[in-house]
Amino acid sequence: MKPASNVKTPAQYIASLPTDRAKTIATVRAHVNKHIPRGYEECLVWGTIGWTIPLSRYPDTHNQQPICYVAVSSQKNYCSLYLMGAFWSESQLEQLKAAFKAAGKKLDMGKCCVHFESPEDLPLDAIGKLISAISSEQWIEMYEQSRLLTKAGQAKKARQSARSASKVAAKRAGTKRRR
Repeated sequence: MKPASNVKTPAQYIASLPTDRAKTIATVRAHVNKHIPRGYEECLVWGTIGWTIPLSRYPDTHNQQPICYVAVSSQKNYCSLYLMGAFWSESQLEQLKAAFKAAGKKLDMGKCCVHFESPEDLPLDAIGKLISAISSEQWIEMYEQSRLLTKAGQAKKARQSARSASKVAAKRAGTKRRR
């Protein structure tokens, strides 16, 4: 469920939801805000409340959108908590699965999101620890490493290597002439 076009802030997003959903999303939002490391900015991204690396800090993204780390949204039949760290880090994914198992809660997971109906469906303490585990600096590094694995990233790496090699060759040629 994408919010109306006049919804521009997280508070407006929550106010646009039915009362029960608004309470659920507000509770999870408050929990994320309590645990999110410095350097992330809360905003609306892709029709959800997201915590991102703002473009003012890191503008060179593949899609000219902020790099999203965590997001929460209200869908038609459930709510979703997007934990990109668990999607990119095998150890975070295993910790998330173990937290659900230890809490005796059912993990209903999409590719990088956990579906839930109420905050009680989530092991919030464990999720808070997972969220606080990746600093904004680490998240940028993870993003940059992932971009190097794409075709565009490989081409950029090859261009940089070629430039470096030509600079070294030019430097060597200049050194030989001076002798």
